[in-house]
Amino acid sequence: MTLSAPELAAAFTDRFGREPAGVWSAPGRVNLIGEHTDYNDGFVLPFAINRSTSVAAAPRNDRAANIHSAFGGGSTASTHLDDLRPGSIDGWSAYPLGVLWAFEDHGIRVPGVDVYLDSDVPVGAGLSSSAALECAVAVMANDLSGAGLAGPELAALGQRAENLMVGAPTGIMDQSASLLGEEGHAVFGLPQQEAQLVPLDLAGSGLTLLVIDTRVSHEHSTGGYASRRASCEQGAKAMGVAALRDLGTDDLAEAAGILDEETFRRVRHVVTENARVLAAVDVLRKEGPAKLGSLLVESHASMRDDFEISCPELDLAVETALGAGALGARMTGGGFGGSAIALVNNDDAGAVTDAVTRAFAAAGYTSPAVFTVLPAAGAGRTEG
Repeated sequence: MTLSAPELAAAFTDRFGREPAGVWSAPGRVNLIGEHTDYNDGFVLPFAINRSTSVAAAPRNDRAANIHSAFGGGSTASTHLDDLRPGSIDGWSAYPLGVLWAFEDHGIRVPGVDVYLDSDVPVGAGLSSSAALECAVAVMANDLSGAGLAGPELAALGQRAENLMVGAPTGIMDQSASLLGEEGHAVFGLPQQEAQLVPLDLAGSGLTLLVIDTRVSHEHSTGGYASRRASCEQGAKAMGVAALRDLGTDDLAEAAGILDEETFRRVRHVVTENARVLAAVDVLRKEGPAKLGSLLVESHASMRDDFEISCPELDLAVETALGAGALGARMTGGGFGGSAIALVNNDDAGAVTDAVTRAFAAAGYTSPAVFTVLPAAGAGRTEG
């Protein structure tokens, strides 16, 4: 469990010898459906979850930035804001310091700062621990600098930090969900438009969304993610469109005759996934979340077979959950490990959890972490 806001403020005071100016928090996210579509200018449907990263912070009179993390055993990173540039830092500190750099690069001068952070968003689980950290720092820097930026602008700065300072070619979905989420809603991301909130009343529908963390860690800055993005760009260029968002399912027959087999499968995933996101939004608005099951199953098959970003542990989690009564299940996040989600009736949550745990043990895999999540509010100031 992460420290509460008062506990985090007290920990800040113990470490830095003064009281913080405030405490800010940003949630992780689960992507309900819409994977690897965001950087193709496509549709996404994530929601902020009730697990978050929090930062206590206070400005300094100089340009030093000192960031202490209580998460993962504890470590501290210190630098001078004027020394920040792409390639100047690596490791976990590139995320928070990258956001400060992005503010400065955007023409917003931020003060030197002392920061104490903690989190209960699992790292490497596909729940966007990186965006939670970026967005917590972004709302903190927004307040301390007096910049007055809105959520979409902060999301863009978080994405810029991850792309250029961390070196991960991710889209903007994760930061948008963390900043714009609201309790009981998903965030429907539309290209070049304001995000829309879509009802996702799990509790009122008698449903539970299980996250099955396979404990197979992944890194977005490694080659698998980048190669998928390159394939998508290659496919769009060959098809004569600016982004794969401009293709529909009716264009796939033509694409099959133009693209090589692997690139076609990458393109087919993105095009059909966009269609599934639109269908999911329609279902949620008209029928409710209990009717999402088949779309989740189709999404996983597409990621497994066409985009090839699943792994044996994720496939086992999905297959076992469905066999134990889940209404739908899919891997979520960037892939190559991380988590699956299973939509279940409340009465079936225990049975699904037990079945997945037993299946992992029988296969000789590390025991998964299985827990529930709910749609939660987005990033903001929590104290001070």
